[in-house]
Amino acid sequence: MKKFAFVCLLLVPFFSLTAQNTVGVLSYQSEKVAPGYNLIFPNNQPDVFLLNNCGQIINQWTDEPQYRPGNIAYLLPNGNLIKCKRNNTPVFDPIWAGGGGAIVEMRDWDNNLLWTFVQNDSLRRLHHDIAPMPNGNVLMISWEQKTEAQAIQAGRNPALLAQAKLWPDYILELNPQTNQIVWEWHAWDHLIQDFDPTKDNYGDVAAHPERIDINWDKNNGLPDWMHSNSIDYNPELDQILLSVANFNEVWIIDHSTTTEEAAGHTGGLAGRGGDLIYRWGNPLTYRAGEADDQQLFYPHDIHWIDDFIAPSSPYYQALAVFNNRVTENSSEVNIFNPGFDNNDWAYPMQGGEWLPESFSLSANHPMAEQMYSSTVSSVQLLWNDNLLICAGRNGYTFELTPEGEVVWEYRTPFDGPNPVIQGDDSNLNNLTFRFKRYPPDYEAFDGKDLTPQGFIELNPDDAFCDFLVNTHSDYQIYDKSNRLQVFPNPATSVLQIQNNLKQPTQIYIYNALGQLMHQGLIIASTSLDLSDWPSGTYWLRQEDGQTSSFLIQK
Repeated sequence: MKKFAFVCLLLVPFFSLTAQNTVGVLSYQSEKVAPGYNLIFPNNQPDVFLLNNCGQIINQWTDEPQYRPGNIAYLLPNGNLIKCKRNNTPVFDPIWAGGGGAIVEMRDWDNNLLWTFVQNDSLRRLHHDIAPMPNGNVLMISWEQKTEAQAIQAGRNPALLAQAKLWPDYILELNPQTNQIVWEWHAWDHLIQDFDPTKDNYGDVAAHPERIDINWDKNNGLPDWMHSNSIDYNPELDQILLSVANFNEVWIIDHSTTTEEAAGHTGGLAGRGGDLIYRWGNPLTYRAGEADDQQLFYPHDIHWIDDFIAPSSPYYQALAVFNNRVTENSSEVNIFNPGFDNNDWAYPMQGGEWLPESFSLSANHPMAEQMYSSTVSSVQLLWNDNLLICAGRNGYTFELTPEGEVVWEYRTPFDGPNPVIQGDDSNLNNLTFRFKRYPPDYEAFDGKDLTPQGFIELNPDDAFCDFLVNTHSDYQIYDKSNRLQVFPNPATSVLQIQNNLKQPTQIYIYNALGQLMHQGLIIASTSLDLSDWPSGTYWLRQEDGQTSSFLIQK
């Protein structure tokens, strides 16, 4: 257990306090946090971890050291884990770009391999994300190789073929029982272009928002043209949702089609075959609106809000997204409702653009710079209405209340493939694609041993979380004898200290470095001016040795 030790000769011979964590759990107000278990698959290492809210390992699915995330893992209701992975040295593979995968596999709770599927050759490669379906099948995103000649014939401007090839995305549905592909959708079947009338797919881009302009390019002509980075499935609507980062959009596709219908423009419940039935975030991609109408900027983790959320929630079946590049140095998380019309089985448009006009909710960290992530990242609306937000580039995850209070924080404790020592405050290579919490009553946990098994980080402070839980009871901070009441917590500019003793008591307040910040005699109550105190954790000791902590957050 790592502690700071202070010597204060005029006060008490020895004074010891728990140190502020630098990795793992950083803060935890247990009464305000959604209870549950957190699934995390950090990049640059091979293992998947299930953690409790104290950051203790509940289960770990280990793998051989040569593997890396490719890029996601999900815990299924039956307790099985499904994950995507790749080899650590993909640079010599025919198809490779950021987010590349290769292998999807299923493992049981005890890490026994149940099945595996591999797609990584000269023509196709899995990447980024999958979507487990209620029928047991799995939707996967894959690149497919198109030659320079094929791309030009489809209407691609040759100037936008920097490497003389193109990798449009397609979706495949796999039946794990047979390892057979049972359904496909290809972006290549739904193109339009107005560059060359002598080539395929020529037409009026503005007149066909349901088609994909092959010459929309925000990746300098590199093969990874679309960069679809997340996929979700809605079984009630039988629809598929994609986050298409290089288009700054999200797309919805009708899954009720056959594979043949998905290759065309008619059929399915929406009657449009595999054409897009909804797209949103950047109307310029289909020549509508103005530049100011763009609302998504390299988005990640688009999904329908349905997991563990009551249908009575105002956000049930709305869409949540991590909006990465809102400005050059700021990100947001957003919720918006496309307004699906069940009668027309369509997403309404207004003035040639799909709705809505604006977000239903936008949220950020109180210190916005802590949430900025240029790529990866995730958001989850929890069952207590809090938001669980992972700023993945920095491996920083936090839980935010509707009032904007940060009540839980976790920093992924890896530097590349190696766990770090608690107390390490260096810049870490701890990229984290997503962070997902499951409630305590999730079916996957039935009959499972949920005994904590230690921590990811080395030399952990075993008492840190217990201390936080004990000192954050009743939404306020008390010492163990309930004799001093300290509030609010977190504090910003003023701290109130209420003395419930029958006699005056001396107090001493220290910062996390052990420096004495204040001392004084408390008779009944007092107010401390914190306007010049920096943000951080502080420790209060009264003369009988009892201690408590409070947080300043500005």
